[in-house]
Amino acid sequence: MILTGAGQIGMAIARRMGYGMKIIIGDKSKEHAEAIANTMNEAGFDTVPVEMDISVRDSILSLIEMAKQYGDIRMLINAAGVSPSQASIETILHVDLYGTAVLLEEVGKVIAEGGTGVTISSQSGHRMPALGAEIDEQLAMTPTEELLKLDVLQPVNIRDTLHAYQLAKRCNVKRVMAESVKWGERGARINSISPGIIVTPLAVDEFNGQRGEFYKNMFAKCPAGRPGTADEVANVAELLMSERGAFITGADFLIDGGATASYFYGPLRP
Repeated sequence: MILTGAGQIGMAIARRMGYGMKIIIGDKSKEHAEAIANTMNEAGFDTVPVEMDISVRDSILSLIEMAKQYGDIRMLINAAGVSPSQASIETILHVDLYGTAVLLEEVGKVIAEGGTGVTISSQSGHRMPALGAEIDEQLAMTPTEELLKLDVLQPVNIRDTLHAYQLAKRCNVKRVMAESVKWGERGARINSISPGIIVTPLAVDEFNGQRGEFYKNMFAKCPAGRPGTADEVANVAELLMSERGAFITGADFLIDGGATASYFYGPLRP
């Protein structure tokens, strides 16, 4: 198993699915990777922490080569990313958009038959208005090294870091759809999950950031009336990555306590 992004959501999914497997944990922070690896190893898992940068293709390739030393790659969990309060527009596009596209492409070239993967997107991609069929196809099909040259992704067309994040997450969903066709040729499946507000260190940064009140109001007024937990995301991932999800690929699953529904049709309407 390859796990990118040493955070609570990625670890929750890896603990659900990674028993009996060698788990390669990649994160830009070696300390974060080691912390998650130690927690899992102490619980009986078999993990190896690796420093990697998802925004750099060579770093992704190095991680894949290390994983291949232990055998066939059968699972991918991509939980790497930065939030609107943590990074610049450029960094969000390079990490959340380009990096995810490259990772799905490169793992898709080597994933074993019967293999599965999930990538963590976001509810934010669902709140943005439709971009149109032409732009959707561009986000899905443009060669990875040309993605950031698209007009829709030029800084002059991006309002702020939240808009960049929404574009990145919309792109994640479209890339998963396109990549699922290629993964299918290898007998493998790939899906995405779009969580709402899940209590993690990243979410705490958002609560304390400039949009903190917006997010607190969001989970207070959504049908669930609360934020979610990493294990609730792992519940969905377990379905998608197990044989019970054998007929599911190229799909995105919104798990946000109804926040998006409330945003369009309830008390969270702008």
